[in-house]
Amino acid sequence: MSWAVGVLCASWRVGAPRANFPRPRQPACIPLGGPWPVPPVSRMATVKSELLKKLSSEKAVAHNKISIVGTGSVGMACAISILLKGLADELALVDVSESKLKGETMDLQHGSPFVKMPNIVASKDYLVTANSSLVIITAGARQEKGETRLDLVQRNVAIFKLMISNIIQYSPHCKLIVVSNPVDILTYVAWKLSEIPPNRVIGSGCNLDTARFRFLIGQKLGIHSESCHGWVLGEHGDSSVPVWSGVNIAGVPLKDLNSDIGTEKDPEQWENVHQDVIASAYEIIKTKGFTNWAIGLSVADLTESILKNLRRVHPVSTIIKGLYGIDKEVFLSVPCILGQNGITDLIKIKLTLDEEARLKKSAETLWEIQKNLKF
Repeated sequence: MSWAVGVLCASWRVGAPRANFPRPRQPACIPLGGPWPVPPVSRMATVKSELLKKLSSEKAVAHNKISIVGTGSVGMACAISILLKGLADELALVDVSESKLKGETMDLQHGSPFVKMPNIVASKDYLVTANSSLVIITAGARQEKGETRLDLVQRNVAIFKLMISNIIQYSPHCKLIVVSNPVDILTYVAWKLSEIPPNRVIGSGCNLDTARFRFLIGQKLGIHSESCHGWVLGEHGDSSVPVWSGVNIAGVPLKDLNSDIGTEKDPEQWENVHQDVIASAYEIIKTKGFTNWAIGLSVADLTESILKNLRRVHPVSTIIKGLYGIDKEVFLSVPCILGQNGITDLIKIKLTLDEEARLKKSAETLWEIQKNLKF
């Protein structure tokens, strides 16, 4: 089933893929069986023809079409964050649940008077994603009780085979942002299955970890997080690497003020900041059941850099083979410049020997799982 959402009203898009469901009565805002009569379609057409004088019959072409696969809590947080930034002129939603797709689409449409809402289409059929500039993948299997991480990833490989083949069929020139966890391994999986250049396959990676890191540093210092500069690299997970050697405020390296910062010798125990970065996702899941808002904002931030060709630097997951002594085809987060072609450059950030060793260990952690995957 497909729903198209315009700025003024909801309508069934002509020619879009749909299941054999009954058409809703018009207008969409009036409940079925409500107390108000629904004007005949012919009368509605007359009002439209009296109101409008058609000057062009050209079909609108979307230049910044974004598709989101998966309309769970993360997918919809990505959607609303992107809409609020006004980044898309068409937004396509894909999910296996037709009823959820319809509900989410209608819910977004009802907010159209408050934001510059683009055309929104939704379907189980990936045809709805055709000609996307950017496809964001948030769908995937969740870990079951007693399931190993490898088993979880292997189940996701099967899911990704279907998703990626459909995405590339309809949008062969798109960029991919993978958000589904474990994000670094699944970004590798998406790259392998899509067979597109690695610069166009981007994992959301440590963009969120870095934001949490800067926020917590700011909380400790009483400074806004935007003015706190520092990076978390490597795996989006427990083996991530805080780059304490580069943390600075207004160009003042904190390591110059405390040479033991981030180490066990540090009397101020700054390493707890990184431990809180790792623990925060678990804490949020424990308290509310899932994380979604911060990752949604993070993905919108990446989307803006790509679609607007801003060439901003983000710590995102990309293939890192050949850097820092890593010789395996693993995806880890390093500072990358994002533009209209995806990842345009990698920043060769200078690491201490300890930081480089931790990055290698992060790569080994991922490779131990990744090497056993079956495609």
